[in-house]
Amino acid sequence: MSDSPDAARAPQRRFRWLRAASDRVPTAWFAGIATGLFLVATAAFGGLATAAPAELARLEPGEEHLTSQRSLTVQRAVLIDELPGTGLILEDGQRVLAVVVEAVNEWDQPLLSTGAGGVAASFWIEELDDDAQSSVARIDDATIGPVLQPGVPAELVYVWAVDADAYSAGDQLTVTLADLSLYTGSFVTQGQWWDDPSPAARMTLALEDVGAGADQETDGDG
Repeated sequence: MSDSPDAARAPQRRFRWLRAASDRVPTAWFAGIATGLFLVATAAFGGLATAAPAELARLEPGEEHLTSQRSLTVQRAVLIDELPGTGLILEDGQRVLAVVVEAVNEWDQPLLSTGAGGVAASFWIEELDDDAQSSVARIDDATIGPVLQPGVPAELVYVWAVDADAYSAGDQLTVTLADLSLYTGSFVTQGQWWDDPSPAARMTLALEDVGAGADQETDGDG
């Protein structure tokens, strides 16, 4: 005995009703349901895994770190009683921590050696207090806070005032070198500037103590 036409059409009517009902449900509901099911499933397997941060490149003293903003070669770090001509004023009980670098402006405009968008913002010493008084000068002519011209190498000394007993010869200093992003202003702001330093490389410097400095006069034999 064959099924009646009404019996054959019954499943079709049920599917049409289901399709019509689903058409009335907002699409966002399906997305929310799918997200909920995904979270339930991931929770069963320990939750969402977080990606491990990328390992920073390791550099040696004297090895260049090149970005689109500047080339920077950190050469050495020294402790010294004082370093005249750098613009750093010491208080009683302080000495100078100095880092000697060679920098080249790789940009097509003059680049500051200081400030939030200058060379100074592209590297830092992890062990240093952020509030430490600091300065920078060219080594060849003692220009304080120099502006670097495009493509012209400059040997600079970055200096910080530190407590006399804070560091000793042989201490290991961790230098982090960063890439800065170039921004172009529009509407309210104009011009271009470097900002948002992102750590890219790291090196370790062994601190030298040069006492009063190589130029300090000492008593001779007569």
